[in-house]
Amino acid sequence: MEKLDSGQLNRVWSPILSPLVWDLGHIANFEELWLVQRVAGSEPLDGSLGELYDAIAQPRRVRGELPILSPERVFPYLDQVRERALRALETVDLEPDAEDPLLRDGFIYELILAHEHQHNETMLQLMQQIPGYDSPDLGPPSAAPVDTEGPAMVECPGGMAEIGAGTDGFAYDNERPQHTREIETFLIDRTPVTNGDYRLFIEETAAEPPMYWVADGESSWHRERFGREEEISPDSPVIHVSHQEAEAFAVWAGKRLPTEVEWEAASVGCDRERANLDHLNWDVAPVGSFADGVSDCGAVQMLGDVWEWTSSEFEPYPGFEAFPYDEYSKVHYGEGYRVLRGGAWATRRHTIRRSFRNWDLPERKQIFSGFRCAKDSV
Repeated sequence: MEKLDSGQLNRVWSPILSPLVWDLGHIANFEELWLVQRVAGSEPLDGSLGELYDAIAQPRRVRGELPILSPERVFPYLDQVRERALRALETVDLEPDAEDPLLRDGFIYELILAHEHQHNETMLQLMQQIPGYDSPDLGPPSAAPVDTEGPAMVECPGGMAEIGAGTDGFAYDNERPQHTREIETFLIDRTPVTNGDYRLFIEETAAEPPMYWVADGESSWHRERFGREEEISPDSPVIHVSHQEAEAFAVWAGKRLPTEVEWEAASVGCDRERANLDHLNWDVAPVGSFADGVSDCGAVQMLGDVWEWTSSEFEPYPGFEAFPYDEYSKVHYGEGYRVLRGGAWATRRHTIRRSFRNWDLPERKQIFSGFRCAKDSV
């Protein structure tokens, strides 16, 4: 943030992304609402801010028109809220048997932390688009073990698959209740689809390129992001593709996208400690990386690198109950959103779980989205 001026923070760079200054104020206001007001029972610093930073009441297309806090005011507000929130945490019971479900197992603390981390990732989506942005020093490729010798697809056995988050630990309401689903044996790509494979798809079908790809000539491409030009590595996962594009590629390849149940079943055994998360490289790692974090069925990089599109629409699990508020999940069910799984390089490690369900509209590709394909077992 210190590398951005007031004009860059205030500007509406995209109608589907908030001005950065709105995200900053929203992070602080959410923390103030849930920790300072709801838990500690204290009055807000400015009661008029709640409506301005309500993510449902204020869709992204209007946030740049609101009388929100300026950059000069939003950073002091962030500091003041954090100071009050830390004081509030000293006075509340976050034990497993706390009477208030918001406090039980530290739920409210985890909610605030996850919320901020998710908005950090959204802000990175926009920061890639700022022309001339003085980007951070992008790290070298990860030294994690790389396995490029495995099969193109691996088999995931059918049977009863346990889906969703259990009762212990933090999870969002849409991840619960945990339940079992019957699946048929299927095949899934061992790695995410690569830039090289996607380039062939473009050349044969005249499909649109991923976001940030720029043509150097008839069949040569580079990528422009974070204020710099980069070569496109054919061996890295393709990123910034829409669900529609991923689905078209799968059909072209004679495959399909996995359902989210299949994706979760195939990810059993993955370890988020052995994945490209947490801005580790500020980019995707070569396919086959983190081979020591392979899933039980032999798939690699199912956590980190790119959010992976599935064929599933975002719908509630059987027995779903909204908690702690309807607006996180419930209002989005049945609206045509598609589910993504697994997290990306920009996702904070603490935030991701195998059961974590992300969602977006099928035409969107500003998110750090890629995919892998599946097919029925013969």
